[in-house]
Amino acid sequence: MSEFKFSKQNEEKFEKLLTRYPKRASLSLPSLWMVQYQEGWISEDAMIYLADKLGTSAMDILSIASFYTMFNLKPIGTYHIQVCKTLSCKLCGSEKIRSHLTNRLGIKFGETTKDMKFTLSEVECLGACGEAPAMSFNDDYVGNLSIEKIDKMLDEL
Repeated sequence: MSEFKFSKQNEEKFEKLLTRYPKRASLSLPSLWMVQYQEGWISEDAMIYLADKLGTSAMDILSIASFYTMFNLKPIGTYHIQVCKTLSCKLCGSEKIRSHLTNRLGIKFGETTKDMKFTLSEVECLGACGEAPAMSFNDDYVGNLSIEKIDKMLDEL
């Protein structure tokens, strides 16, 4: 049995959502989001818990969670920096931004600082091509990036 449990608020939200979906398994994505917002990431225990609640297998939950890049399958830092790796951002200078971030934070993409403060990820298009280069900083999009803009953001933390 899983040690993970929804918070009271998420349990209530889950029960309410059940009335809107024809099959329990249809709640997989919303349930994964609830876990991630509750814990910051989706553990194996949480997947087992969801599988039980949704009447499916833990492997089904893992296959969904691992398919989508927005789900974190390991603990991440307090600040999650996700830099767009697609062509528009590259043409507008994202390589300099990427290099600066790895040097400034002392980690590579896909890593978290030892103090669990920062996680650096590369992601597919953020849909902010008009403001390239762009990144997501936790849940906020930041566009028209420059080294100065990034340094200001990090210095203000």
